[in-house]
Amino acid sequence: MERLDQQMNFILEVDKLKSIIRQNYLMDGSRRENDADHSWHLALMCAILSEHANEKINVVKTITMVLIHDLVEIDAGDTYAYDELANVSKRDRERKAADRIFHLLPEDQAAEIRSLWDEFEEGSTPEAKFANTLDKMLPLLLNAGSDGKSWKEHGVTLSQVLKRNEKTHEGSEALWEYELGIINKHVANGNLINQ
Repeated sequence: MERLDQQMNFILEVDKLKSIIRQNYLMDGSRRENDADHSWHLALMCAILSEHANEKINVVKTITMVLIHDLVEIDAGDTYAYDELANVSKRDRERKAADRIFHLLPEDQAAEIRSLWDEFEEGSTPEAKFANTLDKMLPLLLNAGSDGKSWKEHGVTLSQVLKRNEKTHEGSEALWEYELGIINKHVANGNLINQ
């Protein structure tokens, strides 16, 4: 039972993901999304959009990757993409969180999940590239659906969005082209500052 107890403790611990509030709003603008909303949406996007990956990917592995990639935010908190100061310490905070959270699992599963998290962070495999593409795309979709609500609240500029998405094309050229259409539309309508 010790193994099952460890697994259940992990499962109960990661329920806290539902309480981590992000800066993006849901499409209807009614509330901000939480990390569990975000992870679920990315997993579904992966299942539906995987045919658009630049390279063949292991879909189940990639879905698992997007489901666990933000678990570290239980300890580290969500770091807003455009908060330069908070992003300085993000990597260190998230590594410490990964050490604690993933090691609630039995040793073999802890190593497997931590390896997937590290792979996502490194962004060098086809699965990690595609997972990162989806992770960058979802905020664009939510901003498009909410008429740029969080972009406008934070005064986000075109150059910030382009910098954040500079590697998005590595996972999917097709999805990057789609994102560019969204970006250009929202620059034209004033939801993104043209700087």
